[in-house]
Amino acid sequence: MTRMRIHNGRVIDPGQRRDEVIDLVIIDGRVDGYVHPDAEGEFDQEFDATRLTVAPGFVDLHCHLREPGFEDKETVATGSMAAVAGGFTTVCCMPNTNPTLDTANDIAFVLAAGRRAGRARVLPLGTVTRGERGRELSDMAEMAQAGAIGFSDDGQPVWDARMMRLALTQSLSHTKPIVNHCEVPEIADGGVMNEGRVSDLLGLRGQPPAAEEVMVARDIELARLTGGRLHLAHISTARSADLVRRAKRDGLAITAEVTPHHLTMTEDWILGDWESTQLPRTYDTRAKVNPPLRRDEDRRALVAALSEGIIDVIATDHAPHRSIDKECTFEEAAFGISGLETALGSLVGLVDAGAISIQSVIRRLTLEPCRTFELPYGTLAPGAPADIVIFDPNAQWQVAAARLHSKGKNTPLDGHTLRGRVVMTLVDGKVVYERQGR
Repeated sequence: MTRMRIHNGRVIDPGQRRDEVIDLVIIDGRVDGYVHPDAEGEFDQEFDATRLTVAPGFVDLHCHLREPGFEDKETVATGSMAAVAGGFTTVCCMPNTNPTLDTANDIAFVLAAGRRAGRARVLPLGTVTRGERGRELSDMAEMAQAGAIGFSDDGQPVWDARMMRLALTQSLSHTKPIVNHCEVPEIADGGVMNEGRVSDLLGLRGQPPAAEEVMVARDIELARLTGGRLHLAHISTARSADLVRRAKRDGLAITAEVTPHHLTMTEDWILGDWESTQLPRTYDTRAKVNPPLRRDEDRRALVAALSEGIIDVIATDHAPHRSIDKECTFEEAAFGISGLETALGSLVGLVDAGAISIQSVIRRLTLEPCRTFELPYGTLAPGAPADIVIFDPNAQWQVAAARLHSKGKNTPLDGHTLRGRVVMTLVDGKVVYERQGR
């Protein structure tokens, strides 16, 4: 029997409505319970968490680990290492790999790669349609039995309404959510950023908010029709949030997520160091993401919807790329931001600004993701797996992209100072990450 004690930390566990300075006891990889900091006892390991925050390990419902097929961008091993460095103990990876995750064998491959890596718990989603082509449904029941925790064609929308209706109907039997990338390609029309003032300034083709909002509205109505399990990925506009709000008021059991970058950045980040009086004009391709960064009005509406509980989950949409994929023209650059390791620091910035509480942030990173995908994690209740993050909410640090654990160094936060940093991460009671030099 192995006994571990995390001493004198501020334990925040929304699932247990707990926020207090107390000791946490772990026995054989599971939470045993709590004791007063002055209590005596014999332990194999003790960790002093004075002035640190102790919380359930974060759960990311939406990331890209690129394996199989794009191992030059990321692997399950490097991505899960980046995850635990960011405090994430469970990550759900998207199936837009090469080949796409269409079969039970594909799901088994990713699960095995995650176990070999031995860091974060890796749970794959399968495709909704074979090859993400939108023409034929994948065998979702077979993949669910093999361990798929949801289904998505992320990277591509399920553009055919008939296919989406069938997929939502099937979700009633396999009980896994259908996760859609909400975009109408004909309305997006090849846009590479948000349509508006900044796209006009830079002379780049914009993608109007309606490209997302029309698809959100369609999917909500199909969920209403079928009663299926719908989860809306990375919503980015005020109108999308309002559509979700209205659907929930109608009693629809839909869920939605938002990314740290859509909560903290706007289209102005694309300007980078751009000066309107200076030639040649430049822009920051690292801020190119899909859906695009929007106006500040949208960002503030998303923060409000998250605080209100209309948006259920914070998910990173971690999208690592090679440097060559970003060091090119904006039109040619790949969409995506590498976000697992900067998520916490970005979100603590919102807490510092008074826009949201730290308890709410932790709730949207732990309890709510697990409720959404029906996962048995996200709590420090006695008997639960000891998936734990310990972080210093006051530690300031400068993002250095070159030192990220992810292969993807594509973050517009490179060189920025954040506050809030992970000190230690445990999965099943095992220390899988400990920051050096703290």
